[in-house]
Amino acid sequence: MLNPFLSAGLAVLWILLPAYIANAFATLPRGRGPPMDGGRTWSRDGRRILGPSKTWAGFLFAGFAALPFGLLEAWLILLAPPSLQLVPVLAPTVVAAIPLAAILTFGAMTGDALGSFVKRRLDRPSGARTFLLDQMPFVLVPIALGLVFYEPLFVGVFDSLYAVAWLLIFTLGLHAVFNWVGYKAGLKKVPW
Repeated sequence: MLNPFLSAGLAVLWILLPAYIANAFATLPRGRGPPMDGGRTWSRDGRRILGPSKTWAGFLFAGFAALPFGLLEAWLILLAPPSLQLVPVLAPTVVAAIPLAAILTFGAMTGDALGSFVKRRLDRPSGARTFLLDQMPFVLVPIALGLVFYEPLFVGVFDSLYAVAWLLIFTLGLHAVFNWVGYKAGLKKVPW
Protein backbone atom coordinates (compact mmCIF):
# COMPACT_ATOMS: atom_id res chain seq x y z
CA MET A 1 0.00 0.00 0.00
CA LEU A 2 1.38 3.39 -1.03
CA ASN A 3 1.39 6.35 1.29
CA PRO A 4 -1.60 8.70 0.76
CA PHE A 5 0.47 11.42 -0.94
CA LEU A 6 1.88 9.09 -3.62
CA SER A 7 -1.43 7.30 -4.01
CA ALA A 8 -3.19 10.62 -4.67
CA GLY A 9 -0.53 11.54 -7.23
CA LEU A 10 -0.92 8.28 -9.13
CA ALA A 11 -4.71 8.63 -9.17
CA VAL A 12 -4.63 12.25 -10.41
CA LEU A 13 -2.13 11.44 -13.15
CA TRP A 14 -4.07 8.31 -14.17
CA ILE A 15 -7.38 10.13 -14.47
CA LEU A 16 -6.02 13.22 -16.23
CA LEU A 17 -3.46 11.60 -18.54
CA PRO A 18 -5.86 11.63 -21.56
CA ALA A 19 -6.49 15.36 -20.96
CA TYR A 20 -2.76 16.08 -20.75
CA ILE A 21 -2.14 14.13 -23.94
CA ALA A 22 -4.99 15.91 -25.75
CA ASN A 23 -3.59 19.28 -24.74
CA ALA A 24 -0.15 18.30 -26.04
CA PHE A 25 -1.58 16.95 -29.32
CA ALA A 26 -3.56 20.11 -30.09
CA THR A 27 -0.52 21.77 -31.67
CA LEU A 28 0.20 18.95 -34.12
CA PRO A 29 -2.06 20.31 -36.90
CA ARG A 30 0.12 23.48 -36.69
CA GLY A 31 -2.77 25.92 -36.76
CA ARG A 32 -4.15 24.59 -40.03
CA GLY A 33 -7.86 24.57 -40.63
CA PRO A 34 -10.59 27.05 -39.92
CA PRO A 35 -10.52 28.91 -36.62
CA MET A 36 -13.14 27.77 -34.12
CA ASP A 37 -14.57 31.27 -33.89
CA GLY A 38 -14.78 31.63 -37.68
CA GLY A 39 -12.86 34.90 -37.40
CA ARG A 40 -15.82 36.51 -35.62
CA THR A 41 -15.53 39.10 -32.88
CA TRP A 42 -17.37 39.38 -29.59
CA SER A 43 -20.01 42.08 -29.86
CA ARG A 44 -19.35 43.45 -26.37
CA ASP A 45 -15.67 44.24 -26.85
CA GLY A 46 -14.96 43.93 -30.58
CA ARG A 47 -12.14 41.42 -30.01
CA ARG A 48 -11.90 37.94 -31.51
CA ILE A 49 -14.00 35.37 -29.67
CA LEU A 50 -11.16 32.85 -29.32
CA GLY A 51 -8.37 34.00 -31.59
CA PRO A 52 -6.58 32.49 -34.57
CA SER A 53 -4.71 29.77 -32.67
CA LYS A 54 -7.85 27.82 -31.72
CA THR A 55 -8.73 25.77 -34.79
CA TRP A 56 -11.20 22.98 -35.41
CA ALA A 57 -8.33 20.85 -36.69
CA GLY A 58 -6.48 21.15 -33.37
CA PHE A 59 -9.64 20.60 -31.32
CA LEU A 60 -10.81 17.53 -33.21
CA PHE A 61 -7.39 16.00 -33.83
CA ALA A 62 -6.38 16.31 -30.17
CA GLY A 63 -9.70 14.99 -28.87
CA PHE A 64 -9.81 11.96 -31.13
CA ALA A 65 -6.06 11.20 -31.07
CA ALA A 66 -5.91 11.20 -27.25
CA LEU A 67 -9.09 9.14 -26.85
CA PRO A 68 -7.33 5.77 -27.37
CA PHE A 69 -4.98 6.54 -24.48
CA GLY A 70 -7.95 6.72 -22.10
CA LEU A 71 -9.26 3.44 -23.49
CA LEU A 72 -5.82 1.87 -23.12
CA GLU A 73 -5.78 2.93 -19.47
CA ALA A 74 -9.23 1.43 -18.94
CA TRP A 75 -8.07 -1.84 -20.51
CA LEU A 76 -4.77 -1.99 -18.61
CA ILE A 77 -6.33 -1.50 -15.18
CA LEU A 78 -8.91 -4.19 -15.92
CA LEU A 79 -6.06 -6.62 -16.65
CA ALA A 80 -4.35 -5.99 -13.32
CA PRO A 81 -5.23 -8.22 -10.39
CA PRO A 82 -7.06 -6.30 -7.62
CA SER A 83 -4.01 -6.48 -5.36
CA LEU A 84 -1.96 -4.57 -7.94
CA GLN A 85 -4.56 -1.95 -8.87
CA LEU A 86 -2.85 1.18 -7.57
CA VAL A 87 -5.07 3.52 -9.57
CA PRO A 88 -8.85 3.75 -9.94
CA VAL A 89 -10.75 1.53 -12.35
CA LEU A 90 -12.19 3.87 -14.97
CA ALA A 91 -15.11 1.72 -16.06
CA PRO A 92 -16.26 -1.91 -15.89
CA THR A 93 -15.35 -2.44 -19.58
CA VAL A 94 -13.32 -0.65 -22.22
CA VAL A 95 -16.49 0.17 -24.18
CA ALA A 96 -18.02 1.67 -21.04
CA ALA A 97 -14.92 3.90 -20.71
CA ILE A 98 -15.51 5.62 -24.08
CA PRO A 99 -17.75 8.41 -22.67
CA LEU A 100 -15.30 9.06 -19.83
CA ALA A 101 -12.34 9.20 -22.21
CA ALA A 102 -14.31 11.60 -24.44
CA ILE A 103 -15.10 13.84 -21.46
CA LEU A 104 -11.40 13.94 -20.59
CA THR A 105 -10.07 14.62 -24.09
CA PHE A 106 -12.76 16.87 -25.55
CA GLY A 107 -13.30 18.47 -22.14
CA ALA A 108 -9.61 19.41 -22.17
CA MET A 109 -9.98 21.01 -25.59
CA THR A 110 -13.13 22.84 -24.49
CA GLY A 111 -11.32 24.10 -21.40
CA ASP A 112 -8.42 25.29 -23.52
CA ALA A 113 -10.83 27.21 -25.77
CA LEU A 114 -12.58 28.64 -22.70
CA GLY A 115 -9.22 29.89 -21.42
CA SER A 116 -8.64 31.62 -24.77
CA PHE A 117 -12.09 33.18 -24.59
CA VAL A 118 -11.32 34.64 -21.15
CA LYS A 119 -7.88 35.82 -22.31
CA ARG A 120 -9.46 37.69 -25.23
CA ARG A 121 -11.93 39.36 -22.84
CA LEU A 122 -8.94 40.47 -20.74
CA ASP A 123 -7.45 41.98 -23.94
CA ARG A 124 -4.56 39.50 -23.93
CA PRO A 125 -3.33 38.81 -27.47
CA SER A 126 -3.22 35.27 -28.81
CA GLY A 127 -0.01 33.63 -27.64
CA ALA A 128 0.50 36.04 -24.73
CA ARG A 129 1.54 34.35 -21.50
CA THR A 130 -1.25 34.48 -18.92
CA PHE A 131 -0.44 32.49 -15.81
CA LEU A 132 -3.12 29.95 -14.80
CA LEU A 133 -5.37 30.77 -17.78
CA ASP A 134 -2.78 29.07 -19.98
CA GLN A 135 -2.58 26.01 -17.74
CA MET A 136 -5.69 25.33 -15.69
CA PRO A 137 -8.87 25.51 -17.82
CA PHE A 138 -7.93 22.43 -19.86
CA VAL A 139 -7.96 20.30 -16.69
CA LEU A 140 -10.68 22.08 -14.74
CA VAL A 141 -13.36 21.57 -17.40
CA PRO A 142 -12.89 17.77 -17.62
CA ILE A 143 -12.77 17.58 -13.81
CA ALA A 144 -16.02 19.56 -13.55
CA LEU A 145 -17.67 17.32 -16.17
CA GLY A 146 -16.32 14.25 -14.40
CA LEU A 147 -17.80 15.44 -11.10
CA VAL A 148 -21.18 15.75 -12.81
CA PHE A 149 -21.21 12.52 -14.84
CA TYR A 150 -18.79 10.28 -12.89
CA GLU A 151 -19.17 11.68 -9.39
CA PRO A 152 -18.00 8.67 -7.34
CA LEU A 153 -14.83 8.25 -9.42
CA PHE A 154 -13.88 11.94 -9.48
CA VAL A 155 -14.78 12.68 -5.86
CA GLY A 156 -12.70 9.65 -4.88
CA VAL A 157 -9.70 11.01 -6.78
CA PHE A 158 -9.95 14.74 -6.05
CA ASP A 159 -11.20 14.72 -2.45
CA SER A 160 -7.93 15.58 -0.72
CA LEU A 161 -5.43 18.40 -0.49
CA TYR A 162 -2.84 15.92 -1.74
CA ALA A 163 -4.83 15.55 -4.95
CA VAL A 164 -5.06 19.32 -5.38
CA ALA A 165 -1.31 19.64 -4.81
CA TRP A 166 -0.62 16.93 -7.42
CA LEU A 167 -3.07 18.56 -9.82
CA LEU A 168 -1.07 21.79 -9.65
CA ILE A 169 2.30 20.02 -9.81
CA PHE A 170 1.37 17.88 -12.80
CA THR A 171 -0.55 20.54 -14.68
CA LEU A 172 1.93 23.36 -14.29
CA GLY A 173 4.94 21.06 -14.75
CA LEU A 174 3.70 19.01 -17.68
CA HIS A 175 2.29 22.08 -19.39
CA ALA A 176 5.70 23.77 -19.22
CA VAL A 177 7.50 20.65 -20.50
CA PHE A 178 5.07 19.96 -23.36
CA ASN A 179 5.12 23.60 -24.46
CA TRP A 180 8.90 23.76 -24.41
CA VAL A 181 9.11 20.54 -26.46
CA GLY A 182 6.45 21.86 -28.86
CA TYR A 183 8.38 25.11 -29.25
CA LYS A 184 11.68 23.32 -29.86
CA ALA A 185 9.97 21.02 -32.40
CA GLY A 186 8.60 24.04 -34.27
CA LEU A 187 4.99 23.24 -33.39
CA LYS A 188 4.47 26.32 -31.23
CA LYS A 189 5.45 29.94 -31.81
CA VAL A 190 6.16 30.60 -28.11
CA PRO A 191 7.61 28.31 -25.41
CA TRP A 192 4.68 28.78 -23.02
